[in-house]
Parts: sequence; structure tokens; C-alpha cells
Amino acid sequence: MKTILIIGASGYIGSKIYRELNNYFSVFGTFFSNKSFNKNKRFFYYDINKNDISVILNYTKPNLIISALRGDFEKQILAHDKMIEYVKNFNCRILFLSSSNVFDAFHNYPSYEFDKTLSETAFGKIKIIIENKLFKLNPSQYVIARLPMVFGKKSPRIKNISLSIKNEIPIEVFPNTIVNINSDLKLSQQIHYIINKKLSGVFHLGCKDLISHFDLMKIITKMISKNKVIFKHIYSTNQLRYIAVLSKKNKLPEHLNYNYESVLKDIYISKNYI
Repeated sequence: MKTILIIGASGYIGSKIYRELNNYFSVFGTFFSNKSFNKNKRFFYYDINKNDISVILNYTKPNLIISALRGDFEKQILAHDKMIEYVKNFNCRILFLSSSNVFDAFHNYPSYEFDKTLSETAFGKIKIIIENKLFKLNPSQYVIARLPMVFGKKSPRIKNISLSIKNEIPIEVFPNTIVNINSDLKLSQQIHYIINKKLSGVFHLGCKDLISHFDLMKIITKMISKNKVIFKHIYSTNQLRYIAVLSKKNKLPEHLNYNYESVLKDIYISKNYI
């Protein structure tokens, strides 16, 4: 049975992927702040600031590393250097969860798998650095999964929106910004498919159609609350700005190629939620 190690398995996205894969593979994970995992023998405590990830890699001997790592940016680079070294020396591949932010310096069009990356943000820049390190591996040894905004019933984004509505805090919307999205459920299924089929390369795991950020927020807030919603309109540009990752060459099958309406069904919450 394939052994998988999820770095950051106690986080929001990492935990969803763990649950999706756990019944099919021998899956281990790391945790940091959530001490409830102390009693779980499949989880290992990992402090990015103090611990050497090589210790966990050598103990679990994974065939696949899934990196959902967060934390200090410089420490992330060092940790990924250790993961890459492990991949080079053992029968192992790495799947790195990247972000649409690797393209956030480009505003005029959506981004595809093989477009040049360029970022204006620290978050996007660190993802680019790690991606470039992975590109030096044999192409069969890595998967780079670039993610748009990811939502779910209990996702941090939904919780923050709900809290803002409850406290009558304006929700920032960007009417000129065009996005695509994914859900935690559908993302986990896509990751599962990529692993099963032993796919490699760069994948853009966003829905196949686009929506304005303002329209998206209007739909989501109607889903989760009957309360009046206050929107704060922010115009960062007079032109349309795209923050979206679309697939051109590395497309998944149609049943895993979702539209945003299908994604939004995964985050539907009863209006009694607030």
C-alpha cells in the first residue's frame, strides 16, 4: 500500500485531504497547534521553527509527500529543501499545494498552467520560490497544484463572513475582480484522482468558469444568513482584474471539472447558521 505523509495535515485543507485518502492509503500527517492529535499514532508533532522534517520523513518512509505546510516563509523554504532531498534519494514523489497568488502581478487575464509566474505579494513570492525548486526535479517526481480561494462549510473564509454578518461588520468586495473557486470536498477528490492516476506536472484546481468577487459574495451571504449584509466596495483598479487559475492542457476528467455553482453547493449552510 502506498504510504503518504501530509505535512500540515491538521490544517484546514490538509485535514480534508487526510480524510479523503485515509481509507485508501497508509496516511500519516503532521500537526502543530492542535494538541488533540497527540494521541493519534498516525500524526507527528512538527514545529517548523524547531524540528527537522527529515526525522519524520525517515521514520514514515513515504512514497508521496503532500505539502500543505504553513508558517515562517524562510523556514518553509528550508523544510521543502529537505523534502526535495528526500524525493531525490528515495522512491518518493511530492505534491505541493501552491496558490493562484503566483500570478497576482498579472491583472488582465486568467492564468493557465504554463504561464509565467510573477507575484507582488510575499505569499505569492514564497510559493514561486518553492515551485522553482520543484521544477528542477525529474518531471515525474512532482505535482504542483495551484489553488484559487477554497471554501467549505467550516472553512475560515465562511466563518469570517458569518462573523462579519453577525457583528454587522462590512464585508469587503471587489466588483472589478474576476475569480474562480473550489471547495474542500472537490479539491480532495481531485487530489485523490491525481494520486491514483500517478499524474505529474502542474495542475490548476479551480472551477472551470469565472465570477466577479462581488457576485460571489452576494451568493454566499444569501446562503448563510437572512440578516442584512453590509458590503464595502473596493476598487483597486478601473479595469477588470483577474485572479483565476484555469486549465488548458492538464485537464482532469469532466466529472472532476466543476463549475462554480457546483462548488457553491458544497458550502450551502442552513440560514439558521447565523
